[in-house]
This record gives sequence, C-alpha cells and structure tokens, in this order.
Amino acid sequence: MDWLVSNLGSISWQMAVMWIIGGVLIFLAIKKDMEPTLLLPMGLGAILVNLPEWGALKELQILYDAGIETELFPLLLFIGIGAMIDFGPLLSNPKLLLCGAAAQFGIFFTLSMARLFGFQLEDAASIAIIGAADGPTSIFVAKYFQTGYLGAIIVAAYSYMALVPIVQPPFIKLVTTKKERRMRMEYNPANISRTTRILFPILVTFIAGIAAPKSVALVGFLMFGNLLRECLVLNSLSETAQKVLANLVSLLLGLSVAPVMVAEKFLVPQTLMILGLGLVAFIFDTIGGVIFVKILNLFLKNKINPMVGAAGISAFPMSSRVVHKMGLKEDPQNFLLMHAAGANVAGQVASVIAGGMIISLIG
Repeated sequence: MDWLVSNLGSISWQMAVMWIIGGVLIFLAIKKDMEPTLLLPMGLGAILVNLPEWGALKELQILYDAGIETELFPLLLFIGIGAMIDFGPLLSNPKLLLCGAAAQFGIFFTLSMARLFGFQLEDAASIAIIGAADGPTSIFVAKYFQTGYLGAIIVAAYSYMALVPIVQPPFIKLVTTKKERRMRMEYNPANISRTTRILFPILVTFIAGIAAPKSVALVGFLMFGNLLRECLVLNSLSETAQKVLANLVSLLLGLSVAPVMVAEKFLVPQTLMILGLGLVAFIFDTIGGVIFVKILNLFLKNKINPMVGAAGISAFPMSSRVVHKMGLKEDPQNFLLMHAAGANVAGQVASVIAGGMIISLIG
C-alpha cells in the first residue's frame, strides 16, 4: 500500500488538468466523431505521459523521435492525403485556385498578431501556420523552427480542423447575405484527360520547387500520393495509401505528440494564447476567402457563390461539406459540393506552398 500512497501523493493539479484535457480529446473523438484517428490517441497519450513517474513518456519519446523529430510522419501522411484528392473539379474550373490562395490570409494576419503578443518571430511563424488548416504542415513548420510550443500548436491545429463545421458557418453568414448564399452555380465538368491528370501533380511539384523551394518536400509527397491515384497502374497502393497508411500514420502521429504534452511544458499561459490565435487564424481564413470571391465577382461573368471562398482552407474535405450543406439549407436545389471541393483541394496545395514560403521568408 505504501507505493500506492506514494503515487497518489505525487499527483499534482497540473497532472489532473492534463487528464481532463486528454478526456476532452477522447470525448470529441468518440462522441462527436471529430478526427477520431488522431484525437483519440492524442487524448490517451496526454493522459499516459502525465501519470506519476512520467507514465509512458520514455516509450512515447521513442515514437516522437522516429516520427516527428525526423518529420517522417507528416510526410507519410501527405501521401495518403494526396491519394484521396481528386483534382478534377479544380482542373474544370482553374479560377478556384485563387480561392485557395486567398483563404491563406489568416496565416499572415495571425503572424502579425502573434508578434504583437510578444512571441519570437520563429514561434509566431509556427503559430500562424495553424491557419493553414493543415495538421501535417503545422507540424512540419513548427518542427523546422524548433518552437517550444509544438504540443499546443498541434492540439490547436487538429482541434480546429475537427471543429470546422462549428467554427465556419457563423462567420460565413456574418459576411454574406441570404441572396449571396442562395446563388446557384452550374457545374459543367470538363473532360479532363488522363494525361492532364498525371501531368498536373508533376508540374505542381516542379513549379512549387522553383517558387517556394522549402515546400518541395511537402508538395512532393502530396503530389506523389495523387500520382498513385491517377496513374491507374498502382490501384492497390493507392487504396492502401488512402485507407491503411493514412489511418495508421494518423494514429501513430497522435501518440507521438504525447511527449510535448507533459503538464510542465503544456500548461503555460502561452498555450491559451496559441489556442486563441489559432481560432483567429481560422476565422480570418474563412472571412478572407469569402471577401476575395465577392471582389472577384465584380470582374466575372459567371459568378462564384461567395461561400465557396470559405472552402479555400485546407481542411479537406470538411470545409467543402460545410459550404455544400449551407447552400442546401438556403436552397434545396443549390448544389455547391463540386465547386467547394475544387476550392478545398486548391487550399490544400496553397497551404503547403504557404508553409514553404513562411520557412523561406523567416528561416
């Protein structure tokens, strides 16, 4: 019994808070079905490393060193994401690339805000990339700058990605009118040749490597995954990348984050600031994308529903589904899914390039 009393006596209030945080993440994963393959192991890991005598910290540290310290897990995850993406809607309407670029406004706005709150430039850049709405990119950039706030950044990035259906709608409504939300868009998919689909990921990698060399690893792995999908000679590998690889790496990624969620590192005032700044980044991504489309419509003959601009963030495919559902709610015959999906995959590419630009400009 002495060992039990000793262990109970070593429990601090900080440990208890981390158990609660871990429990909340597990609740969101199981009850709300929000990014369960990542939030569930992340929540469990937060509990494990905050048990007396450091819990399972040593074992999980090995996973952290192998997957995050080397940046291997984010890159492998991009292969799975790339294999899931169909660039057809984007290639049918290339203007949607601009939506993806505009929706990265939150990154640069949040960078300025983080500096205003006193964060060092490298830390501010790591926090700002939460606005990419792209977990692997957030990890890659934060790890590149060796920020001490990696745990808070990862939790913020993935939590807000999971909360996109809650975060985006009120702000989309704030900057649009009912008439704008009811705006219909005809979908006339172009006949995209197989050659075009194969050349697209190769050209994007080439262009990104010239325009933002620091992004080439992220873009390259993303586009390699898409090439697996589009080449049609590696169907089994494509399916494995979409399902087994993506889910397995997400699970391992969630567990490997645990060592940076030790109470002493995580429960600092800056964590709350990072969570707040991450929310600001998502909000301004959404608003920036919508307002950009409204400006763009002044020059377009075939107008774009402004809500599609909000899908330009990288939270794929959640954001495109949110826009589609909002369109249906305003008008049951208003089908925006394919247009929103085009903007959403454009945002996926733009967020990776934005991450590379941040590294190039600051690193």
